[in-house]
Amino acid sequence: MHERLKRVTGGLAALLAAVPAWAADAYVAAKAGSGQLAAIADPARGWDKLWHEVIIDITVIGIAFALVTAYFVWKYRRRPGNEVGQSPKLSPAAAVAWVVIPTFVFLADDLFIAANGWALWNTYRDVPADRLEVKLESGMYSWDYTYANGVRTQNQLIVPAGKPVMLRMTSRDTLHSHFIPDFRVKEDSMPGRVTYLWFHPTKPGEHLVTCAEFCGVMHGYMAGRVIVKSADDYAAWMKQEETLLAAASVPAESDKPAGKPTGKADAKPKKT
Repeated sequence: MHERLKRVTGGLAALLAAVPAWAADAYVAAKAGSGQLAAIADPARGWDKLWHEVIIDITVIGIAFALVTAYFVWKYRRRPGNEVGQSPKLSPAAAVAWVVIPTFVFLADDLFIAANGWALWNTYRDVPADRLEVKLESGMYSWDYTYANGVRTQNQLIVPAGKPVMLRMTSRDTLHSHFIPDFRVKEDSMPGRVTYLWFHPTKPGEHLVTCAEFCGVMHGYMAGRVIVKSADDYAAWMKQEETLLAAASVPAESDKPAGKPTGKADAKPKKT
């Protein structure tokens, strides 16, 4: 009887353990098929929402199990006549219930978190088409940004408000991690590979950028800023930078190659 009970319990536990993965995939597939997995406008709001769901979820379950535990501590407290080592016997049905019910509760909880997290992750990887794309090359110990028109900045990423921003990242030396806490995004940059992250600034302001991967003795000083400007201010700044870039690309007079001498002034003087 006990061996059969063990086999049944083990089989149920194994079956329930696979449920979250199957259900999470089915959940994502169903939403994708119905068009409910639309691209998210702001990743930070999605991460915050998921975090709040997790906190509420584990708080409710934690309180419920704490109350059940406290009840059993009180119910099965030591009483006169109870000898040391004695415990109430459970029927096979009760034993199975005490295995299956808690297992189901925790797996259902994991399913809820996994399904929502997986759905959010899938939508995050779908970057909006109207994005501003900037290349980032990280190195000890600076962040070097290059815009599509060739404008470059160091340790300052200047972007317009109201437009999604995507960074295509690589590294020229070692592993770094571009972390913008205010936008809830962090992604590694590494030599020989191109990774990316994106965020959606909604209003002007400044936001800290830091390296979240130990990269050397000056790692703690590898910081920068995301400067979000209004659309008009950003356009004015970019126009100014383009003018400076164009001026820098024009060679100075002293750098121009000397031309071939021509004209009367270059002729040999006549003998007299």
